[in-house]
This record gives sequence, C-alpha cells and structure tokens, in this order.
Amino acid sequence: MNQPPAFAPDTTAMRAMRVTAPGQVRMEEMPLPVPADGEVLVRLEGCGVCASNLEPWAGPDWMNYPTDPGGMGHEGWGRVEALGAGVTGLSLGQRVTFLGQCGYATHEVVDAARVIALPDRISGPFPGEAFGCVMNIFLRSGIRAGDRVAIIGVGFLGAALTRLASNVGADVIAISRRDTSLALARQMGAARTIPMEDHHAIIHEVAELTDHRFCDVVIEAVGKQWPLDLAGEIVAEGGRLVIAGYHQDGPRQVNMQNWNWRGIDVINAHERSLDKCLNGVHEAIKAIEAGRLDPGPLLTHMFPLEALDQALDATRDKPDGLVKAWVACA
Repeated sequence: MNQPPAFAPDTTAMRAMRVTAPGQVRMEEMPLPVPADGEVLVRLEGCGVCASNLEPWAGPDWMNYPTDPGGMGHEGWGRVEALGAGVTGLSLGQRVTFLGQCGYATHEVVDAARVIALPDRISGPFPGEAFGCVMNIFLRSGIRAGDRVAIIGVGFLGAALTRLASNVGADVIAISRRDTSLALARQMGAARTIPMEDHHAIIHEVAELTDHRFCDVVIEAVGKQWPLDLAGEIVAEGGRLVIAGYHQDGPRQVNMQNWNWRGIDVINAHERSLDKCLNGVHEAIKAIEAGRLDPGPLLTHMFPLEALDQALDATRDKPDGLVKAWVACA
C-alpha cells in the first residue's frame, strides 16, 4: 500500500485539454492526481508545442481519439506541488522541467527520475525536452571550429543549432523557405543564408560558397523528403549527414548510390535512451547559463491552455515570425 504524499496540494481539481478528433480539442476538469511512491506532482507553468504533434492533429489512420488528458504535451515545465513517498532531491515549490507525456494540462504526475531542477537564472519559459533535443543533435553532429556546416530548415531546431554551431567557430550556411527564418538564422550567427526555392540552384550556390568541397556537416531539420534529398547532395565526401527532422508521415527514399560514393556518415540524431534525453536537458541548462544559447528569440508565440487548437494550427501554418509556440498552463 502506497504511503500518502509528503505534501497535500491545496486544490482538488485540475484542467486538461484532450484532442477529441482531427483538429478538435476539449477542456476537461478532473480530480487532482495524487503522486504514488517515487512520483512528483507538477503544477505546470507551460508546455511547448512540438511539430511532432502535427501528424496526430491532422488525423492519420493510426491515431486514436480522444487522447489522454493533456496528451501529446511532452515539453512541460512548472513547480513541484506534491512529492510521493521516497522522493529525494526535490522540494515543494521548486521550479522544474521534466520528460512527460501529458503536459497540455494544469498538472501532471511524473516519475521523479524524469524531473530536472531548474536553476534560478532560468526564470522564463523553458520546454526542457525540446532544448534537450537541440543539445543531443548538436552533440551527435560533432561540429568543430572550422567546419563547413549547412542547416536545412530554420525553425526552432535549426535556429538553435545555428547558434550553437556558430558559437564553436563553424561556418554556417542556413537554408530555409521563409525570409523571417533566414533573418533569424543571420541573427543566430549564420555566415550565409540561401532561400529554399530551387533544388539545383541551392546545390550550385553551396558549391560556390565552399569551393566545390561542399559541407563537412549537413543537418536536415525539416522532416520531409525533399530536404533529405537536398542534404545528401551538399554533404562533402567523408562528411556527416545528420537527420534531425522528425520523419513520421511515411517511408522515405534515399539515394544510396550517392551516399555510398561520397562515403558519408549518416547520423540519426533522435535519442530514445532516458539517460541521454536527461543528459541533453542538463547540457541545455549549462549552455543557457553560459550564454551560449538564449531561449528568448526561439519561444515566440504564447497561447493560453484553452487555445491549444490555435497553438497547434499556428505550428502547422507558421505565421510570420513564429519559431516555436507554447501554451501557458497556469
């Protein structure tokens, strides 16, 4: 039998959003959950909106509705509201981020092993899982000073990776569709930007910029077939092609003849190990504390929790200036 939590919250109900059908959400109220042994109840301040939500939002055949309360929200942060028995190293009221699955809600219960305390210096919005992904992609890419780096797709991931790569002394070429994205890439330190309009024109321009050596590292951060094709065409012989985009909408084809001939390393930068995911969040916190990464320009559009549908639509439609949307859960 579980012992009672170390702290009983002073509320008895929580609110959570549920996706009930493609493009439809509903707010529900339910009893406040009680953390079991080894668990933590977090009162959420906010949750980032991930592009991986867009496929289930659109209504693929494999999706079941409704989602769990708060479901699809995996980029939450907030404050510890209750501790289950046996939890150590965390305190009531402490600000934390965590690796959860139901963060589109006012509260979420998570395993204490998935909770990361936030330092006082990080006082604003902090979707820790998303920043952890950025750091893990950067670590897997092995970018060093002097590398010629192309980043295809300047959304949240691409912009943050542009900053990290330029900080270590890489020469970054940013390739993206929107003028606002290219302007953001320049703000983040890109040495060159190329509009993502014509496949062969991009290859020609990258060749010209690199004296026909192409790029030591190419990061594909879109998650679509064409950017993947393009990435394989502009990576140097013996270089690294890093797949950061989330390819969830179906199979892909690759030009294996080209990849073989170039002798490239292909790196799938999506981590699934809990230890590596947690390490990525810790590395992101260090980068922000050291001034190597600034969350401010990356978290651009805030929506109230009850407007989750608008946040998801905005993530899909990408209005001018949108880098990453998040919902305020409090």
